[in-house]
Amino acid sequence: MYLNSIAHYLSSIVIGNDYFLDKNGLTDEWIFTRTGIKNRRKAEPHENANTMAIEATKRVIESNPYSIADVDLIVGGTYTPYDTVGTIAHVVQEHFKVSDVRAVSISSACSSLINSIEIVEGYFAMGKADKALVIVSEHNTGYSVDEDQYAGHLWGDGSAALFISKERVADTDMEFLEVTTQGLANIGKGTIGVGLQPLNEGIKMRYGKDVFIHACNYMTQITKDILKSNNYSIDDLDLLIPHQANVRIVNNVIEQLGFPKEKLITNVDRLGNTGCASTAIGLSENLDKLEKGQLICLTVFGGGYSSGAALLKV
Repeated sequence: MYLNSIAHYLSSIVIGNDYFLDKNGLTDEWIFTRTGIKNRRKAEPHENANTMAIEATKRVIESNPYSIADVDLIVGGTYTPYDTVGTIAHVVQEHFKVSDVRAVSISSACSSLINSIEIVEGYFAMGKADKALVIVSEHNTGYSVDEDQYAGHLWGDGSAALFISKERVADTDMEFLEVTTQGLANIGKGTIGVGLQPLNEGIKMRYGKDVFIHACNYMTQITKDILKSNNYSIDDLDLLIPHQANVRIVNNVIEQLGFPKEKLITNVDRLGNTGCASTAIGLSENLDKLEKGQLICLTVFGGGYSSGAALLKV
């Protein structure tokens, strides 16, 4: 399985930490010290998870070696949907007029990117598809509560799109050596650690400490596991892109792994927590840093709980 191209979209609206002083009483210093976040992107009034998915897709089409018309599978991932019926996958299919394609949208919180890629792997294995488009898009600020002192300041908006093929189609393709996920609802606070119940309330970080502990441990563990299963060590890894939830989580993970900070890709300081789009945005932003033969690991943790990792060879 191969990654043919990747691109991302970010709204032009930048929200700095000072915005929250009047909202929840938290200062720039307080937020930055505890989260590493300085700024985050906010969708414009006319934007939502679906429109941002379309924008990311427009950008990835420009660099892809084949037409979107050749795609036979579209998978969308989000936990902040604009429409739960006209989903990301279906809206993208409609906008780009893609015929004879399977379309499905899923949610596994912030691990939805890796789950989406694993779904693609399953369709490929069954012989039901051989070229796929994966879109991840989060409209966190549409659901967040600015006045919430625990989580109101954490969230940012963004999207990313990836073309994936069963067979190599170009020399520039990156190979997926392995994709793996794990449901973790049976540990810790599981399904109540983080919540978004649209009929009752916005995004809530009900048990932040529990989320922190398990995110650190399981992103570390799944990274070790995927490297070991492919006969690599942490020293072989050229770039690590962890889920961008909080800089303290990121730093804890690399400390546990013994991974050098200069090989870490992070954007949480500029973008906030962009949910399941965060690692894809991180990879897309750093394409110019990649060199042939490099080993890259994406590692994620989602509320609910769940974890996942993808190991790529450039």
